[in-house]
Amino acid sequence: MQNTAGRVVIIGTGGTIAGTAARADDLVGYTAGALGVEQLVAALPALAGQALEAHTLAQLDSSDMDHATWAALREGVAAQLARPEVVGVVVTHGTDTLEETAYFLHRTLAAPKPVVLTAAMRPATAPSPDGPQNLLDAVTLVRWPGARGVAVAFGGQVYAGTDLRKVHGFRIDAFDGGDAGPLGVVEDGRPRLFRDWPDAPLHPAAQHLGEPAAWPVVDILTSHAGARGATLDALVAAGARGIVIAGTGNGSVHQALQAAAARAAGAGVTVRRASRCQLGGVVGAPADALPSAGVLTPVQARIELMLDLLAARR
Repeated sequence: MQNTAGRVVIIGTGGTIAGTAARADDLVGYTAGALGVEQLVAALPALAGQALEAHTLAQLDSSDMDHATWAALREGVAAQLARPEVVGVVVTHGTDTLEETAYFLHRTLAAPKPVVLTAAMRPATAPSPDGPQNLLDAVTLVRWPGARGVAVAFGGQVYAGTDLRKVHGFRIDAFDGGDAGPLGVVEDGRPRLFRDWPDAPLHPAAQHLGEPAAWPVVDILTSHAGARGATLDALVAAGARGIVIAGTGNGSVHQALQAAAARAAGAGVTVRRASRCQLGGVVGAPADALPSAGVLTPVQARIELMLDLLAARR
């Protein structure tokens, strides 16, 4: 049975789950992050009477998520997890960069207690918003015995923070767990896990992240028909210290980008290749291939490379 006595802290960062529109039937032209998370909690009768705290950290459209908010969120979540009476933390977020924030927290936050992110594809003013059920599922997960690490509750599914990817831009079943699939489901108010809660090995840089303004600049560039090496050159000239190329297929990179990547490496810039495909990642490598990001998606590879470059400064 879930722990109904412990305190759950809900931290809001904005997103569609907190969005409002002038018309209830407008599911696209809404303002993301218009509501504070306190309002979301107050509007959900199923949470009434529970030991909860709600704090609004930011009210962003998550397409505008930034490193400073990541750092503040990580610090805020860590402070709440350190409180003995807190059993876990829920984070409300926008869907656009949910997979990035989940991966960043997974790699930089010690989470012996659960940290469950959730979001919505429909604004709070929609006739049938999906946010309230997702929020309720997230609180349920946090209270469940044995829960730990960074996870995501969305659309009745539970995903590990390291597996999540957004696969649809409009439907309410917008997320997928990649080759690993979902960690479990929430059915009638009860989680059913298909595998154990994920371990959260911290990146070595997690202990000395420093100020976000000083984090290494890492950009993502997509390989495609007609790709130009000048685009990669421009990123290097603009200060990139790392570049992830989202390659075609199994991480293949256009020859023009390959030549530019060699120039970048000669200038001390680290280049890695991922796959722009949603599943599979990069398997194996020809002898002359650029370094591989393996199974990481391009956005995960960008975060990993940024952390690697931070660690290399020590």
